[in-house]
Amino acid sequence: MHLHFDRPMVMGILNVTPDSFSDGGRFTVPDQALQHVEQMLAEGAEIIDIGGESTRPGARPVEESEEIERVVPLIEAIRARFDVPISVDSSKPGVMHAAIAAGADMLNDVRALQDEGALQAAADLSVPVCLMHMQGEPRSMQVNPVYEDVVADVMAFLSQRIEVCLNAGIDKEKLVIDPGFGFGKKLSHNLTLLRELNRFKSFGLPILVGISRKSMIGTVLNKPVDQRLYGSIAAAALALWQGAAILRVHDVAATVDALKMCQAVMRQTEKS
Repeated sequence: MHLHFDRPMVMGILNVTPDSFSDGGRFTVPDQALQHVEQMLAEGAEIIDIGGESTRPGARPVEESEEIERVVPLIEAIRARFDVPISVDSSKPGVMHAAIAAGADMLNDVRALQDEGALQAAADLSVPVCLMHMQGEPRSMQVNPVYEDVVADVMAFLSQRIEVCLNAGIDKEKLVIDPGFGFGKKLSHNLTLLRELNRFKSFGLPILVGISRKSMIGTVLNKPVDQRLYGSIAAAALALWQGAAILRVHDVAATVDALKMCQAVMRQTEKS
């Protein structure tokens, strides 16, 4: 299935993990997962992103074989039932190969293809791939993240990873970038990245933003995970206004409505 990123779209999150920060354990049963996919599609999601390993701060690593067992049957079930692009959220080359073979269409790697074999896997599979910035590793990334200039530092990292991908034979048109909100970043870093997200448009690549329900919202609002909807919608709207092409979210219907309003205003501004 060919993916186009020429207009903003919503990516619905489907975590088949017992320990994800927001919905861990909710969709490990296949029937529940498929019902959730059906609901997200009805609400306007245009991509489904499946994750079999939590990358929340402090998360335990998952063996490649276990991750494959979690995601591949679900990818096959979704592909058999729904006509929707599927992204696999993984850094492991074995998972990438197995997921694409099962019917996935896109790779979403929080480690930006830095794990051994991941870069070659992405080059061989020749599908769209999202390169995300993360300082450190999930288990320790939030201990004490430090930047000289968070926007410049993240852009430098992404620039280097883009060059590596191009040198490996990956077409630029298949690349997507993600500044990595919440991955090795303090609140001030996250807010600065969101405020200056439009600077990432200089890469000429689609920008994916995943802020939904994250701790930066909880810190600003002093709200637990299940009370971060309105903050998540505000952040998604700001990200779209700043140039995001893909919004990776838990709350699809509310986000789709907010983005439709933003787009209507943006189109009217362009006509004026």
